[in-house]
Amino acid sequence: MSATHILVVDDEPDIRETVRDILEDEGYTIANAENGEAARRALRERRPDLILLDIWMPDLDGISLLKEWAEDDGLPCPVIMMSGHGNVETAVEATRLGAYDFLEKPLSLAKLLLTVERALEADKLVRENVGLRRRTPLVHEPAGRSAAMQRLREQVKRIAQHDTWVLITGEPGTGRETFARFLHSQSARRERPFVDLGVSAIARGNAARELFGSEEGGHVHYGSLEQAAGGTLLLDEVADMDLEAQSQLLGALDTGSFLRVGGSDPVAIDVRIIAATQRDLKEEVREGRFREDLFYHLNVVPLHILPLREHAEDIPDLLNFYVDYFATHEKLPYRRFSVGAQNFLRNYNWPGNVRELKNLVQRVLILGAGDEITQTEVETALGSTATAPAQPLEGLVSFDQPLRQAREQFEKAYLDYQLDKHAGNVSKMAKEAGMERTHLYRKLRSLGIEIKERR
Repeated sequence: MSATHILVVDDEPDIRETVRDILEDEGYTIANAENGEAARRALRERRPDLILLDIWMPDLDGISLLKEWAEDDGLPCPVIMMSGHGNVETAVEATRLGAYDFLEKPLSLAKLLLTVERALEADKLVRENVGLRRRTPLVHEPAGRSAAMQRLREQVKRIAQHDTWVLITGEPGTGRETFARFLHSQSARRERPFVDLGVSAIARGNAARELFGSEEGGHVHYGSLEQAAGGTLLLDEVADMDLEAQSQLLGALDTGSFLRVGGSDPVAIDVRIIAATQRDLKEEVREGRFREDLFYHLNVVPLHILPLREHAEDIPDLLNFYVDYFATHEKLPYRRFSVGAQNFLRNYNWPGNVRELKNLVQRVLILGAGDEITQTEVETALGSTATAPAQPLEGLVSFDQPLRQAREQFEKAYLDYQLDKHAGNVSKMAKEAGMERTHLYRKLRSLGIEIKERR
């Protein structure tokens, strides 16, 4: 597992070496670049976690380089500017372009270390907040006190201590991603990124760019393998990967490196891969839809997540967990499930597994009233999921708000309904909605709607 990687860009050799020695003593790995062109090469070779960038250099000044990076996909990581001839205008311009901070030369050892530490921590918080906005669940230990769940949690903790690849299988809604995140949180890679790549959401022919990144006209786009460097990459619904992409991924895994699309220099792989699928990959191999050699690469350690009906004794714990979750994180009213409601739910078949249970809890907390959730209320809520009558527009959208917000509210309700109706099948959903798939994917992302939650 790689340490935090910092790129130091400065035309003065003494400063480069001094900064390298200081930061390496703190456990960071350092790459040096003596000018702007060397910095461009360094970014092509490896995505850094932080850049220390001098402003005044002979070939290309740091502000121009910062502007160039910002105009690509945005800055690849936090950037701290350095200068012995700084002024307020330069600092303001650097900040406007996205620089995290500005250090004056001669560098103060204490201030350098503190600024680097704070920049890395701020970047980590930004990534966590982006995950929250995308409705990514917080990392928590999967709930349940049954013998089956206790065995599963212990198995995950044992697997996490070894840097092996894992194949997670299970029905839709069983919590495959939850277990993948829990595994990452228990591993030595926990301080490095966890990147979730939804394979089924990748447009056909675009898998190589999403996985490996690309280079074009000197601009670098970092793919998921580099974004997860040192950490964990979850290939969600890996069975949906087309054969060409499977072949490219296999080549990368065989050699331990890959080429970005349009690139010529190999990039080393340093990542734990967790693959997840609801399908039987052995059957997919027999049918010729999945490469056998890739299957054996990914299936180093298999982990099967049980459907909820096979550990129904955990349902009371799960109900309590999600009531607490929504009361804490979404400020919904706290309500408790009656004994009758809990017994009814323990005998329900749960075709949608834990995802269905979570949605049920959220629904009764939003729509119900009173301290107790009764069996009748639960039966009504579950019945409405199977035969939901068309709701009047007034029930979906508040008319006492600006038109743009009302439109977004309606679009979200409409697309939520379509996703549930088609069990997350975007092709069927796009056909019924009369939308082109690429446009539909963009719309779902802009509204914060997760496709994989419906599978």
